Amino acid sequence: MIKTALVEDNPHLARSMKEKIALFDNVEVMFVACNGQDAIQKLSAYAADVLLMDINMPLMDGIEATKRIHHLFPHVKIVMLTVFDQADKIFEAILAGATGYLLKDEKPERIIAALEEAMEGGAPMSPAIAAKALQLIRGKNPEPTQLHNNFGLSERELEILELISKGDNYNQIAEKIFVSPKTVRKHIENIYLKLQVHNKVEAVQKAIKNKLFFSIFI
Repeated sequence: MIKTALVEDNPHLARSMKEKIALFDNVEVMFVACNGQDAIQKLSAYAADVLLMDINMPLMDGIEATKRIHHLFPHVKIVMLTVFDQADKIFEAILAGATGYLLKDEKPERIIAALEEAMEGGAPMSPAIAAKALQLIRGKNPEPTQLHNNFGLSERELEILELISKGDNYNQIAEKIFVSPKTVRKHIENIYLKLQVHNKVEAVQKAIKNKLFFSIFI
């Protein structure tokens, strides 16, 4: 029996994931945490072998949580589970102590197989993630945005910035990228800080001027 736990700030996704995992007899969900801080507290009370860890969460994100959990509970395996194959997060997660890195759209059978692989000492990864990791290791540049001055914006921040340009509000953006409105607000605050602007209009104007949207697709 693999004792696992979910760390996910979106309650709907967390509930759906828990229900899918519960269908398998060899996995038991010990707890669900809404952020990294919550996960650390619950790990002290509920033993778990493997954590399925989201990256973008309020209070303490998945990368920071992975670092702390790897230090406090070195026996616990951590598999990152995220929506996008963010290249800038792959190495961060691995260096923080993550065992694997999966996309959330993986089939339940694949996620269960990844948990089993992690328990056996393997490093499960979605095919797209593995390919990108190899490109990074080989010294290639798989991220087109790095060819341009993107002001240090992450792939997630660029995505949110583009949605802002289309007129989406916090709630609409949150629904589209499967995070909470509070998380979107925090990302937007970081975007303003990095672009050195004060509102959405200025942010979009600067993005267009510097071809930040275009750089995602070339």
